[in-house]
Amino acid sequence: MTEYVLVSDPSLSYDYRGFPLLDFLPCAPSNPFTQLFFPFLRGPALPHDNGRAIQAPYALRKIEAALLQDYNPEQVVVAHPDYVDQFIDENTKIIGVHTMDPVGLGPVTMMYTNGRSITSLVEREFVNQARWINRVRNLKAPRAKFVVGGPGSWELWYTRDILESLGIDYVVQGEMEDVVVELLDDLYQGSLSSNFMYGFQTFDENFSKTWEPDPTGKFVTRAPRTKQFPSLNEIPEIRGASMKGLVEVMRGCGIGCDFCEVTLRPTRYYPPEKVKKEILVNLRFGIKNAWLQSDEIFIYGHTKNFEPNEEALVELFSTVMSVPVGHTNPTHGRISIPAGYPGLIQKLSQIVGAGPNNWIGIQAGIESASDRLAQLHMPLKTMPLKIGPDGTFAEIIAEGTTNLNKYYWRPAFTLQIGQAGETAEDNWDTVGLINDMSRAGLEFTATVLYNVPLGLLKTRRTFNYNIYEKFDEAQMAVIYSSFRHLLKMTQRRAFFSGSADPFTKLAIGAVLHGGAAFVLYILERMFVKNGLDPEKVKRYSLNLFAS
Repeated sequence: MTEYVLVSDPSLSYDYRGFPLLDFLPCAPSNPFTQLFFPFLRGPALPHDNGRAIQAPYALRKIEAALLQDYNPEQVVVAHPDYVDQFIDENTKIIGVHTMDPVGLGPVTMMYTNGRSITSLVEREFVNQARWINRVRNLKAPRAKFVVGGPGSWELWYTRDILESLGIDYVVQGEMEDVVVELLDDLYQGSLSSNFMYGFQTFDENFSKTWEPDPTGKFVTRAPRTKQFPSLNEIPEIRGASMKGLVEVMRGCGIGCDFCEVTLRPTRYYPPEKVKKEILVNLRFGIKNAWLQSDEIFIYGHTKNFEPNEEALVELFSTVMSVPVGHTNPTHGRISIPAGYPGLIQKLSQIVGAGPNNWIGIQAGIESASDRLAQLHMPLKTMPLKIGPDGTFAEIIAEGTTNLNKYYWRPAFTLQIGQAGETAEDNWDTVGLINDMSRAGLEFTATVLYNVPLGLLKTRRTFNYNIYEKFDEAQMAVIYSSFRHLLKMTQRRAFFSGSADPFTKLAIGAVLHGGAAFVLYILERMFVKNGLDPEKVKRYSLNLFAS
């Protein structure tokens, strides 16, 4: 009876012991050392209901909900990755896989695998799953179409030579909740309506959307001059539990950073009651926390000049906590708001019950401490504050981090090296920022990403290149200072975070503590060999906290 079998790639189907940042573990290189500890650190397989996933990635739940508007639950199954085969039979039309980083071209994975010169754990997991699904499909449902979608679909465009070997029929790109029934029917029939085209949406050098046709007929996206995104009313509410209690509160961003595709999506805000309904769905399945997905939480219902809308944010968080949930935190937010509006952070902290035993996490893309790069690539990132009148970008970041910590928020920062127009001075500014905040005892993490423009990807077919050989002294210094601080944070928190029992926490803490120290040791040896002076990095400062 099952016509639509949906599943996520395995890397998205574990809770990683509830330990912060372990979700990035699949980005690590696949070698005997990581393969030894990977099964332990990702935790046991999540429970299932006769093969159906009890928890699944939020995006997959959205597609399920859209299909269930036209089909019954016997026809649509979100399968546990270990039990996909039991739902595939002669009635199956579509086998759909949701993926985020299928072949390791994501920025974190590119850093950890040295530009994909080493196979990542996430790529190994995806490739093994795809081959297994294709074997099962060929045996049990040869007419079914094998379709891949999700945020990682762009990676397959640049590595499309592998699709045939994996048996993948189609790769779908874009938000599709409003048209997924029509789309999947078209794919099964092998003929697209005028709403779709065989091709891929990308961006030119001016960051304008363009369409590249696909003569192979493998890639499918919305056609030009057609509706490109579902409206708020066309986005259905989830029917089953999402991984880690993730629920959307908005889509789009609007900040306009020139390296981010999300900013080109229209901004849509979920009313608090819509968010509450999805949290209640998760609560029915025993998930007592709410992870609020946004690309920029402080833009939720924002006013002029990107000033935060305190009333809208208070209503949103108050509604979330009324469910009730044990813990909540937003996914992303810019650092300028805690810097300029500490009272807002204090108020939100009171609503969500933040405290010494309940830290709130948030990811903030600061990318660089350089005033020049911030104004060049992300001029609205500091709004409504302005670089100059309100301090340097580094001072805004330090003030924002201080205010977040004061009210028990711990930011996870992303940094970029290799940005267009970058100089050594820009990167030493970032080193000084990391060192100063680390010496001040602030709670934060900083993950360095290598900026690989899509134009560069288009010129390569293998992507096996040693990015570490390309780094200059200042870029190595950014990586080294960030890892030094990560080791400090790991030593401080490794034995206390996560949701495991005390003995498991002890074991996880030991592995993370030792692993972080080992990575730092390897990095230091490699960087010293390439000309970096570690003592220079350790001494460098912007004197942000000088009295």
